[in-house]
Amino acid sequence: MTELLGSYVPIAIFIGIALVIGLALLVAPFVVAFKAPDSEKLSAYECGFNAFDDARMKFDIRYYLVSILFIIFDLEVAFLFPWAVSFRDMGWFGFWSMMVFLLVLTVGFIYEWKKGALEWN
Repeated sequence: MTELLGSYVPIAIFIGIALVIGLALLVAPFVVAFKAPDSEKLSAYECGFNAFDDARMKFDIRYYLVSILFIIFDLEVAFLFPWAVSFRDMGWFGFWSMMVFLLVLTVGFIYEWKKGALEWN
């Protein structure tokens, strides 16, 4: 029985180290962080809105369009690399299925372009 329990010792050590590292990473920002934010830190960052306004305010449609644009390019890269690696094994079916996928992404990109998501005036 002790031999069976002895085989679990490395797993228990691994879980213990993971818990210690995880708790250290959770506690460290509260201990080390600078707690006097200036006006620059409290200003609007990337979204263009003040950080402490009403959460129910309407967003400009361009933010949604930019997120769609990000998804388009993210999906394209995520699927093109594995496809390129296994291109020779897939044959014509794999080629044409990827062309259909790229066509759908191109239609999404053209939609973004026509809506003016790429222009920030």
